[in-house]
Amino acid sequence: MSRFGRRAAVAASSVALAFAAAGSASAKDVVIHAGRLIDGVSKTPREKVSILVRDDRVVEIQPGFTTPAGAEVVDLSQATVLPGLIDCHDHITGQFTGKNPIAEAVTTTPFDSAFGSVNYTRRTLQAGFTSIRDVGANPDVVIALKKAINAGEIPGPRLFVAGPPLGPTGGHGDAANGLDPELSHPHWGDNLIDSPEAARREVRALRRQGADLIKIMPSGGVLSIGDDPNLQLMTDDEIKAVVDTAHSLGMKVAAHAHGKQAIDRAVSLGVDSIEHGSFADAESYKLFKQHGTYLVPTLLVAKTVYDIAKTHPEQLNPSSAAKAIAVTPRIQKNLGEAYKAGVKIAFGTDQGLAPHGTNGKEFALMVQAGMTPIDAIWAATANAADLIGDAQDIGSVQAGRYADIIAVTGDPLKDVTELERVSFVMKGGVVYKAGGKPVAVQQ
Repeated sequence: MSRFGRRAAVAASSVALAFAAAGSASAKDVVIHAGRLIDGVSKTPREKVSILVRDDRVVEIQPGFTTPAGAEVVDLSQATVLPGLIDCHDHITGQFTGKNPIAEAVTTTPFDSAFGSVNYTRRTLQAGFTSIRDVGANPDVVIALKKAINAGEIPGPRLFVAGPPLGPTGGHGDAANGLDPELSHPHWGDNLIDSPEAARREVRALRRQGADLIKIMPSGGVLSIGDDPNLQLMTDDEIKAVVDTAHSLGMKVAAHAHGKQAIDRAVSLGVDSIEHGSFADAESYKLFKQHGTYLVPTLLVAKTVYDIAKTHPEQLNPSSAAKAIAVTPRIQKNLGEAYKAGVKIAFGTDQGLAPHGTNGKEFALMVQAGMTPIDAIWAATANAADLIGDAQDIGSVQAGRYADIIAVTGDPLKDVTELERVSFVMKGGVVYKAGGKPVAVQQ
């Protein structure tokens, strides 16, 4: 038994791939004829190009529709082709059910999460998201899930995982908030850090276990019980200890922060991204730009929880409905203001309060907040890859990158909701969706 609980086994069967032989995992050349290409390199689309894929990588892009000898052809000549999309704020092992959240907290186990996750990863990949950053999950489950996807045992996006978010006792990440004080669980306190020493220890332990990044909770939250989103709940020395330790290990730090003070201090202390960022202001945006910090706005979760709070508040934790109604309108307004101020934006949905596989709905909300469609797309491709720290592999369609390629039938620059209807998905040179339908895959 590990320090965070039992290792939950994740398993799913693999079946044979059928896509005119073009999607076979064996070594071969595939050429994609793209009618329009938004490549994640230039914001000007390219018309009528051929993308040569060898094994799991893009080899080159040529003008016109060419077919190298022996290459299998994927005809997307009437479609818009893009890099695989990236969600920088996901919780891939959980899904909102509408049931009593307190009852679920004390009646479910990591095994439930593990089995549910197999479906969640499949839906997310089918939606065109070939990479995600998971910023809060049982590490035994999510790290095993990442390994299973990498080994080809189950289909899913590339995972960059944080494990459990680190925060203070009584803060947004404290699972015991609002419960009987006599109720306990052996591992509920493992992610609680109330000193710089505890912060350093937990960061190092997560790195040892296989986490890729660290998530912290410097402010209160919405869906937790009793804590205040406006307040800074982690001390500066605790935040700094996490940032310094994580960066010394080559790990980035994502900070959940709603209130201005928590945002400004976390940015000043060197976090790589602010998640939500609800009550940032002009002074905050200057700090973002000064430090090169990304904002991950998470509009979809805000809209979803707001709708639930208005229609079925009983489905939320006590105090969450009131907090959602107060915070949500500010989240979308903040994105528009941050974007106009020149803050770097990376795409993130905070799934799964909304169902996994509906990640693409974030794009329309971003455009409604004031972003152009191309910049919203950039947030989910080039910017997201830069935030994750893997732009040499993902986030663009160019030579040397993974062949993570999607397509939609229309033009998302004219109607960004096209990205809610992805018709083709290739990840690492393997086709998982074609003609709008899932493709059975043999790894």
